[in-house]
Amino acid sequence: MPASSLTELAPSRRAALKVSYTARALDAQRPTHVLGGPGVRPRPGDLVVAAVTRIGRHTRLESAQGRRRHLFTGDEVLVAYGARYAPDQFEAEAPADLGPCDLVAAGGIAGLVSSAHENVPEPTRLLPVGLAADAGGRRTTMADLAAAAPPAPLHGVPTLAVVGTSMNAGKTTTAAHLVRGLAAAGYRVGAAKVTGTGAGGDRWMFHDAGADAVLDFTDDGLATTYRVPAERVARGAAALHDRLTAAGAQAVVLEVADGLMQPETAALLHDGALRSRVDGWVFAAGDAAGALYGRERLRTAGLPVVGVAGRFTAAPLAAREAAGLLDVPVLGRDELADPAVAAGLTAHPLVGTVHGRTA
Repeated sequence: MPASSLTELAPSRRAALKVSYTARALDAQRPTHVLGGPGVRPRPGDLVVAAVTRIGRHTRLESAQGRRRHLFTGDEVLVAYGARYAPDQFEAEAPADLGPCDLVAAGGIAGLVSSAHENVPEPTRLLPVGLAADAGGRRTTMADLAAAAPPAPLHGVPTLAVVGTSMNAGKTTTAAHLVRGLAAAGYRVGAAKVTGTGAGGDRWMFHDAGADAVLDFTDDGLATTYRVPAERVARGAAALHDRLTAAGAQAVVLEVADGLMQPETAALLHDGALRSRVDGWVFAAGDAAGALYGRERLRTAGLPVVGVAGRFTAAPLAAREAAGLLDVPVLGRDELADPAVAAGLTAHPLVGTVHGRTA
């Protein structure tokens, strides 16, 4: 039996592939081939063609356009290998071979589930056909789809970063309402999700909130940031910020996914390149106690905390309790979206605006 084999994909088969969000930058003429066989060892970030063998937790796959396409047994999908960190759903690792694996995120991540929340159904199962490759057998990876390296920024722009206690703490909602407020204050806003698992939902929300340009770590060639070396994650986060600045952003909002207990998040907070780009940090929490904890953790790390927000602010009682113990503002969605409040959180207020845009 050969250690590896290269099989050409017929145009009709390629056209029928359900292409995931993570693989959205791949043009419609690729992949032309798949690389398979017992000698092939996948790596995180490799793109893989796989057949759906059982429908489980994820019944739909997010496409490049944001539509969630229904999955059926027998479908062939184009996804990326990677790990996942999601305490409310799956913990998963990148597979070491082309054996059966799991669809661990609707944005298009193939991995092997190692643990799951007790309320989450079994994962949708995949049978890899082979790694996406060209006619010469060269595998196609997420790194191949990364945008060009940005130029060195000539100047800084006011930048706010949002981090939180955990999943579902309200980080994305907080970041989106900050985008809304800054856009209403007249800034051309750039937004980026710098860590997490490849998926487009947050991207679309930032666009809908008024961001002029939106990026995430997949634009820097990463399917996920879990289990990726901390220095690579930090380098990518800084590059996303620089791309937004180069695109003309006058203010930037960054979301750091997952929570303070997540290893890559914890490391990122201490990275000098990112710290030097962020003027203020907003901490999102699900309850008042989490807001207090997060404020202290950020300050211990030497980061300027300009406010706390998140799901707990939906309860007036919880917001009042936190406000009585904190020396930074407690910011609900309305406050974050208020142009005066949002602009006031930055170190560089914009002047000379006309009808919500710079004069």
